[in-house]
Amino acid sequence: MSTAPEPTAPETVPGSAPDAVRGRAAGRAPAPLSILDLATVGAGHTAGEALAATTELARAAEGWGYHRFWVAEHHGMPGVASSVPAVLLAHLGAHTTTLRLGSGGVMLPNHAPLAIAEQFGLLEALHPGRIDLGLGRAPGTDQGTARALRRGLADGAEDFPRQLAELRHFLDGDFPPGHPYARLEAVPRSASRPPLWLLGSSGFSAQLAARLGYPFAFAHHFSAANTVPALDLYREGFTPSEVLEKPYALIGVSAVAAESRERALWLARSAALGMLRLRQGRPGPIPTPEEAASHAYTPAEEDFLDSWLANVVLGTPAEVAEGLEALRRRTGADELMVTSHIHGHENRLASYGLIAEAYGLTAAG
Repeated sequence: MSTAPEPTAPETVPGSAPDAVRGRAAGRAPAPLSILDLATVGAGHTAGEALAATTELARAAEGWGYHRFWVAEHHGMPGVASSVPAVLLAHLGAHTTTLRLGSGGVMLPNHAPLAIAEQFGLLEALHPGRIDLGLGRAPGTDQGTARALRRGLADGAEDFPRQLAELRHFLDGDFPPGHPYARLEAVPRSASRPPLWLLGSSGFSAQLAARLGYPFAFAHHFSAANTVPALDLYREGFTPSEVLEKPYALIGVSAVAAESRERALWLARSAALGMLRLRQGRPGPIPTPEEAASHAYTPAEEDFLDSWLANVVLGTPAEVAEGLEALRRRTGADELMVTSHIHGHENRLASYGLIAEAYGLTAAG
């Protein structure tokens, strides 16, 4: 393992204002609302159709008044088409004008830091002031695929702090004199750079984000038991920086809204069955709600679905808004990022639209 020093607190980000990190609440929402999208590929649909749907969703999210729209890096998952966030973000930026776009996240151990600095420097040049760079330390895939992705990269998730420091130096062009990379430049590099976010589902990234004074995004949607402990670690250990004077925490939340609670649950079970198959080592497109309803579940599988669905905020728009507000109050989250990883683009579009309407966002209702 490398013995290079861990990153120190970040320097001033040229041209970066505090509200480049902190979101703005809209409508009647007590906190900013954002969207995490996986370019969901449902059974019976192609990746191209899923990506077209994500583009339509981003345009709709901008119209509704959601604050930001992130896409996540996953590999080897037929139900997820967002394997290369930078490529998808460039496309989404060309089809929107004001929506903040970002990675939720880029799995840094899969990549050379210089490559990510170049990709997101290019995105910032294309869409200045609209790009977020969220970074995770997990592979976002199985071990075999991770090995293939990291071929030629000596270090993995254990070396994340050093990789993060290297990435920041490439983005800011400030390697110290004498460093092996001091004469290298990540091109293009704009006057400003995307805000860096640390993502996590445990305490490691929470503590690192606190030490550096970075914003922190927690994956409540698949690690709900760790949410409050991780946020407590982040807030208790936070060191003010030139990026943030005080902590700013976002949580990802699975949410499904429909005209009735019964239909919302019916839709959500498609995502739950997809996750069950992923955990069983059988990833595939997201099954239809009809398939999820007719599947012959074993008792252990029923237990898994019940546990998974317990962390999904679902129901009518009013019930979802009430559930999201209860979660925000319980966790103290500064921003909520909702995700509806369900089958059917129209169902996903309707869910996000109903949530926007419940909060009276800009163009809803």
